[in-house]
Amino acid sequence: MILRQLYDQQSSTYTYLLADAASREALLIDPVFEQARRDVALVEELGLKLKWTLETHVHADHVTGAWLLRERLGSRIAVPKASGAEGADHFLAADEKISFGKRALQGVPTPGHTSGCMSYVLDDRSMVFTGDALLIRGCGRTDFQGGNPRTLYGSVRSQIFSLPDDCTVYPGHDYRGLTCTSVGEEKLYNPRLAESIGMEDFAGYMKHLGLAHPMQMAEAVPANLLCGRPSSNNLSFSGQEWAPLTYTFAGIWEVQPNWLEEHAGEVQIVDVREPEEFNGPLGHVPGAVLVPLAKLQEKSRDLGKAKPIVTVCRSGARSAQATIILGKAGFERVANLSGGMLRWRAQRFPVEGGSDS
Repeated sequence: MILRQLYDQQSSTYTYLLADAASREALLIDPVFEQARRDVALVEELGLKLKWTLETHVHADHVTGAWLLRERLGSRIAVPKASGAEGADHFLAADEKISFGKRALQGVPTPGHTSGCMSYVLDDRSMVFTGDALLIRGCGRTDFQGGNPRTLYGSVRSQIFSLPDDCTVYPGHDYRGLTCTSVGEEKLYNPRLAESIGMEDFAGYMKHLGLAHPMQMAEAVPANLLCGRPSSNNLSFSGQEWAPLTYTFAGIWEVQPNWLEEHAGEVQIVDVREPEEFNGPLGHVPGAVLVPLAKLQEKSRDLGKAKPIVTVCRSGARSAQATIILGKAGFERVANLSGGMLRWRAQRFPVEGGSDS
């Protein structure tokens, strides 16, 4: 099985990509709206078919990316039936299983952080994805959205602590950079929910946390009750409409050689190789301007912003870095030529200079 743990820095949210290696069928747990491009890029680069997005609960600290991913990849949205959300493709009942290839997750109700929380247990009981019900040496708050400390205490004890001690716990958040824990560890060392702690002690602890409400709560909860569907229907998934761009998991916008060949007059082509390469055997794209990468930051002021920029190098590596440099310099419409001059020549597009072979 393929497992990737992804992170949203703003909300400290973990998103989990799981896939069956044989069938390439995949699902995402708790996707984040602002990270949808990243998630699409990873799914596509790994050659996966995203079947489902799953929510552990209605989040108050970020907006889900479920709706965006359904629009882009055709994935279906599954939410806990008890969450109260609308617009999903499927509403999960207690202990229901969601399959991806030959693998499956079982949704087990773990209310208490909110009234509609659900954790997901892998078919062999080796992993559990707990959302906010159980965190690493902690747990989710219980003071709004139908939360109740006694309910959460019972959920963790009956549903999560009943799993094998070596079952790996993957939480919905972590604020210290920790990634995972185990059922056995949390039974022993969780300062709120360890087996040695009684219900009333836990309830008293939670009552006096004194936490401020999440900053995005007013926006996030209504949006998540609609599975992340934005209020405006004019949302652009790509964010850049000047070309049919692709977004890589490395965070780079790219344009394909065939598009550049047809639209070269509509963009600025900036070649960031050294002069001897620009005039060397590979040649350069007709109309390209030479600005070596080492001088790009200094020379960026000489580039206009009226036309988009396509950066070029031998293979696409240096020119990918060039897009980052130009982005920091205030250029918003910038893309890398995918594959660089090597792919340009391989597709037999015209060059200036260079050799014929």
